[in-house]
Amino acid sequence: MAGRRFGGENAAEPPKRPADPAVRSANLRRIFPLFRSYRPQLAVVFTLIIFSAALGVIPSFLLVRVLDTAIPDNNVRLLTLLVAGMVLIPVVTGAIGVYQTLLSNRVGQAVMHDLRTSVYQHLQRLSLAFFTRTRTGDVQSRIANDIGGIDTVVTTTATSVLSNVTTVIATVVAMMLLDWRLAVFALILLPFFVWLTKRVGAQRKKVTAERQVSLADVSSIVQESLSVSGILLGKTMGRSGDLAERFSAESLRLADLEVRSRMTGRWMMAAIQMTFAVMPALVYWFAGWSQARGSSVISIGVLVAFTTLQTRLFFPIGSLLGVQLEVQSSLALFDRIFEYLDQPIDIVEGTRTLERPRGDVIFDRVCFRYDEDAWTLEDVSFSVPAGTKTALVGETGSGKTTCGYLVARLYDATRGTISIDGIDIRDLTFESLAAAVGVVSQETYLFHSTVRENLRFAHPEASDEDVEEAARAAQIHDLIASLPDGYETVVGERGYRFSGGERQRMAIARTVLRNPPILVLDEATSALDTQTERLVQEALERLAEGRTTITIAHRLSTVRDAEQIVVLDRGTVAETGTHEELLAARGRYALLVARDENVEPESRGTVVGIA
Repeated sequence: MAGRRFGGENAAEPPKRPADPAVRSANLRRIFPLFRSYRPQLAVVFTLIIFSAALGVIPSFLLVRVLDTAIPDNNVRLLTLLVAGMVLIPVVTGAIGVYQTLLSNRVGQAVMHDLRTSVYQHLQRLSLAFFTRTRTGDVQSRIANDIGGIDTVVTTTATSVLSNVTTVIATVVAMMLLDWRLAVFALILLPFFVWLTKRVGAQRKKVTAERQVSLADVSSIVQESLSVSGILLGKTMGRSGDLAERFSAESLRLADLEVRSRMTGRWMMAAIQMTFAVMPALVYWFAGWSQARGSSVISIGVLVAFTTLQTRLFFPIGSLLGVQLEVQSSLALFDRIFEYLDQPIDIVEGTRTLERPRGDVIFDRVCFRYDEDAWTLEDVSFSVPAGTKTALVGETGSGKTTCGYLVARLYDATRGTISIDGIDIRDLTFESLAAAVGVVSQETYLFHSTVRENLRFAHPEASDEDVEEAARAAQIHDLIASLPDGYETVVGERGYRFSGGERQRMAIARTVLRNPPILVLDEATSALDTQTERLVQEALERLAEGRTTITIAHRLSTVRDAEQIVVLDRGTVAETGTHEELLAARGRYALLVARDENVEPESRGTVVGIA
């Protein structure tokens, strides 16, 4: 459906799904190791299943004795013992079945937990590049819809298959022992049904894959359009109706795929069920026809016991055929899950740690680009001595924010090195690097939780006094304390109960609480008014004392006191120096300052200011 995604078909495309049969076969082999850690429990389950299946055919042989011996001979004692056995065996197998189901569900849910955790942890290890090209809704769909879709297969299918197989084998053996001719006649159509099921399974797998893509699209639309940002954008742009139409169209597509998924193979299963239903009557006819043609007599007890076994056989055979369809459908889900697990880890954790980091940061001929695009940074070199403040300035798109991302190792440099205290950051553990570098981004993010929990996210062991002290440093304590619930106030989805400036100050307080020796301030005061900006700048100056600070800013007024200003132009270092030195050089920085001080906004239409 063209244009159903907000950014067009190529915006945030999920990774390609494997279509190669060899890949699908390899993915199928990867399913079994998921159960490896639970082999003792599975051994108990399988033992119970085999014992229960063998026990389940005994009542049919008892029935033969009842009809052919106990009743004709008026042997009440024998009849009582046989009937008691026929009653006791189902009770025992029922109790075994309940316990076996409990064990198999525990194992299945443990595997589901392992799989969900593996996908989540793997995604956490991917670089920011993966998330910039992948829709959040698609990621959510893989974890929720795809893994949730294999719940039945992982939880009950393996034990169901073994249970049905052992039941079929035990029943077929019992049927052959009763009368081999009836057994051959009753099972003659089974190979045809197996072949037919395999063909239907391939169709259902294709429909299931399409359905999961549609589910991901629906999740993305909901996540994007019903978030606070999406609602604001839709209402202010007058596009709420269009968004509703997009959702309706995708929902209609999903509904059609759901119908196709549930109807695929339905006629075949109906034919199988019909055949199984009429087979007992055909067996009676075959027994009478065989006896009329002079074959050996089939006793009433054998005939009734045989049809009883035959009826017992129909359910597991039908389940096995249905399981094949279920497995074929689930393979498409496993393809999507393993596809995420196979995403390459492009940022590999190092092994070294910074025991007492001083904060010396050096960029040495750093080159970087996003995917196969043009170079974002090219041969960028500069050093930030420990305890000093360096400002990165330049036009939008010059690479300032990218430098901040590289210091925090959200991406890895394509070429060149970035070192802290002489150690390449690629050699550091993630924990050590995160403890050394604190980032306050222009994109603030707050969890839907209390103010206290949002601040304490940076330092879970921090005391309430530490949290409040950090809030004071960021000039946000008085505001929080004035709220009815104080620090227990729930910030709302993405913090939308607070203004942009308030959210920014909370983000600063969060970094203050972490107390890193290196600060990366990416437009950290961009959302603040002049008065608040001044207060926060004072707090940041106190915080920066004795720390290495890299400030990224468009407002040149906020960086004039930096010991060093690095001017970036189209991904390269244009000039370096102090504010006075760069003004005297009359180069790129001087032009930026002149424009920053003299630009007057043009009035176009009526503008309503919201304070």
